[in-house]
Amino acid sequence: MGSPRLAIARRELGSLRKEKTIVLALAIQLFVAAFSSFLVVGLVSLYDPGAASYQVDVAVTGDEEAVEDLLRAVGTEDGLSGRPYSSTSAAMTAFQERQVDAVLEASTGEDGRIRVAAVAPDTGVETTAVVTRLRDALRELERNERAERSAFLSTTPLTLPPAAESSPYFGFTYTVLVPLLLFLPVFISGSLVVDSLTEEVARGTLELLRVAPVSFAAVVDGKLLAAGGLAPVQAIAWMLLLQLNGTAIESVPWLFGMVAGLSAVVVTLGAAVAITSPDRRVAQLLYSIGVLLVFAGTSLLPLSPANTAARLALGTAGVGAKVAVAGLVFVGVVALVGLRFVVDRVDPNELG
Repeated sequence: MGSPRLAIARRELGSLRKEKTIVLALAIQLFVAAFSSFLVVGLVSLYDPGAASYQVDVAVTGDEEAVEDLLRAVGTEDGLSGRPYSSTSAAMTAFQERQVDAVLEASTGEDGRIRVAAVAPDTGVETTAVVTRLRDALRELERNERAERSAFLSTTPLTLPPAAESSPYFGFTYTVLVPLLLFLPVFISGSLVVDSLTEEVARGTLELLRVAPVSFAAVVDGKLLAAGGLAPVQAIAWMLLLQLNGTAIESVPWLFGMVAGLSAVVVTLGAAVAITSPDRRVAQLLYSIGVLLVFAGTSLLPLSPANTAARLALGTAGVGAKVAVAGLVFVGVVALVGLRFVVDRVDPNELG
């Protein structure tokens, strides 16, 4: 007869096939990881609408000098072109007849400041793309004006840093997609533990398990082993699929360790919540709040899990990031030991 913990873990993994929500979540993650090379183009359009290949024509009108400065700024932005109009009414007519996508009216005040009024369509996604492009053009105008007027300052200003150019696809992949594929299985695993333990109590099947020569601690261990072991395997599988799609992923063993440590912490939290509050709805609510607090709290750290995952995947992680991973694994081990301390003092007959 094998280990009862492994037998319970196999039983838990087998029962996952009946959970349609879990199967759907796994299928979505698999689809995103397997076809990330072209999905990322559409996802980046939502993450950074300005990155989409969408041409925006802008009518520019107003004071002659301000219009020249504004047209020069508009001309520096990709996907944005400016057309000068002699009057505001002519520009608005072109906007209403859909000859242009937006209107910029520039005027120079008595204090020399350039004031710009923007008119954009109110059509949802198109508005977001237009406003994003206009925002970039106005930032360029501000940058040009600050540089030109720096000679009139009484004190020497700091030198403007060079404009940074970065690919939105690169940033989205490593700061959003990689952390999402690494941490989503972890949070689902914790939810699985909560559901599994509370359902055992609600259906009375926990009593049947205890009739067998299996201790309550072995039951909890088996459920933790199934859910907690599934998350690192999923995470690494998604990283390998990203590599097959041409996304370079470095430090895979360290990523595995980070996900394993975080998974230990989260499934322990889920088990502790389910044991102390066996009602399924209450337990899921408490677990969700706990996970949000853990994620929000760690996001304030310089080496937050998302930041560390991005740096490890890029291969730019220093000693500090690796120490953070080691610390996370240590915290996971301590959490498991602490949970065993709690389980040994719980009377299963009092659950439910």
